[in-house]
Amino acid sequence: MTLKCIAVDDEPLALDIIEDYVSKVPFLELVKRTENAIEALQMVQAGGIDLVFLDIQMPDLTGIQFLKIANNKASYILTTAYSQYALESYDLNVSDYLLKPIAFDRFYKAVEKVHNQHKNNAEPAPATAPVVPVAAPAAVPVQPVQDFIFVKTEHKIQKIELDNILYIEGLKDYISIFTKAERVITLQNMKRMEETLPQSQFIRVHKSYIIALDKIESIERSRITICGKIIPIGDTYRDEFFKKIENKNI
Repeated sequence: MTLKCIAVDDEPLALDIIEDYVSKVPFLELVKRTENAIEALQMVQAGGIDLVFLDIQMPDLTGIQFLKIANNKASYILTTAYSQYALESYDLNVSDYLLKPIAFDRFYKAVEKVHNQHKNNAEPAPATAPVVPVAAPAAVPVQPVQDFIFVKTEHKIQKIELDNILYIEGLKDYISIFTKAERVITLQNMKRMEETLPQSQFIRVHKSYIIALDKIESIERSRITICGKIIPIGDTYRDEFFKKIENKNI
């Protein structure tokens, strides 16, 4: 499946980079590059565009305004030098958020994710024999495809790569995210963070701790060691934790 793309940016150099990157990816076809956001919006609304590379700060129509008007008529990857719009953009269901200068490997990861989503949507469901209707099972939350999160700190919105997270500690009015390099403090509760993180990579083990499964160094009785930190396993979370550990053959 080939994705028909347009690139929208008021900087010609930025368009040059996107055009070059698109030319290197076999499943992308650049239909149009333009500095005119209104022209791009008309193309999207007319249909036939699968993916839009969209800058945020443009003179006539900002990327956020573009998204609100276009109303999900394509997939969108935001390309911007500014991180402060990240949270708002994800509320508008963008596929990814690339900060300039954009590295090709990060670009490829973003477009591959969109390509896979379109392929999955295009595949017809296999034919099956009629079955007697049964009660539908309870819905299971679908985890978004992601490799990073954005969190709001005191002075900025900070991007954190999921692979760098060791564990998360909940305190009274905020949480601390401990990474390989730093501690990031954010005003967010543990339940919201637990729902945000992929369940295949992270698990809550205590009312005050969420851990990255692949960062576990050892488990002794009711204690987990990660990077020298001893983390308790709460009684409420014990069974679910050890069930997940057994499934991973640790």
